[in-house]
Amino acid sequence: MPIGVLYAVAAYSIYSCGDAIIKGFGQTLSVFEIGFFIALFSLIPALFVKPKGERWRDSFKLRHPALVHLRSFSGVASSTLVTFAFVTIPFAETYSLVFLMPLFITAMSVLLLKERVHAVRWAMLLAGFIGVMLVVRPGFRELELGHLAALGCAFFGATTTTVLRVVASDEKRVSLIALPALYLLVANAVLMAPTFVIPNWQQFALLLVSGSFIGMGHILLIAATRNAPASQVAPVQYVQIIWAIALGAYFYAEHPDWIAYIGLAVVILSGLVNVFIDGARARIAGRFAEYRARPGPKTNITEVQGPEI
Repeated sequence: MPIGVLYAVAAYSIYSCGDAIIKGFGQTLSVFEIGFFIALFSLIPALFVKPKGERWRDSFKLRHPALVHLRSFSGVASSTLVTFAFVTIPFAETYSLVFLMPLFITAMSVLLLKERVHAVRWAMLLAGFIGVMLVVRPGFRELELGHLAALGCAFFGATTTTVLRVVASDEKRVSLIALPALYLLVANAVLMAPTFVIPNWQQFALLLVSGSFIGMGHILLIAATRNAPASQVAPVQYVQIIWAIALGAYFYAEHPDWIAYIGLAVVILSGLVNVFIDGARARIAGRFAEYRARPGPKTNITEVQGPEI
């Protein structure tokens, strides 16, 4: 197994453990206070991985200021909404709704970035949506604000990803790290002030552990993408659903019924098919690019044009 895949397994597992700790706070602290301390403590690991050749004081030297600030705002919205979802609805249901993010990302790539999307991808995204509906089952059970919050998290998370695809090649990495963190800290500090409660030492320790876990997850995920192709790293994300079922059952007595298990399986399988299709198409494109670079006549029109990506 490639070392990058192992890094990804560790990253997504640590993310899930950090999220499980957040869920344990319930209503004892406001979501803004939880968000503030998590954002603060997640910066601790990041201090040791500053990109070489870049300086933190250059974080505000932006080429696309409006888009970078939009990404930072959407990051705050996504983080706050998922925290609210964690403390109000079952763990597995939160993850299943958040995993609608690829559907929003695909729609945004078509509408905003004018990208072409293969019919098979749309079919798999539709299957994933059906899987989520089997987990949540609107109309057959009462939906809570936490379900809407998780859905909102998927939308704003997709916005963050879409904007990042536009600006990542032009902006300094310190800007893409520091500004979202600054937004999280300032926004949560302001919003938590009216109801601020000083955490006791146990809560403070748990916030420290959870924030550090999420910060370490970021570092491990970066290491994963540097040591393995995206087509191998992306499927590992679905290990979070397995962790959600296990942690939710063990710590919070949350036990999905058999229909929910079917829905979760559909979400995982549709996501994996999408990833593997992308990987296969990328490999085919690479082979055609290699073929076109070789001297000699092309005898087949498909070999001249290459596959439609």
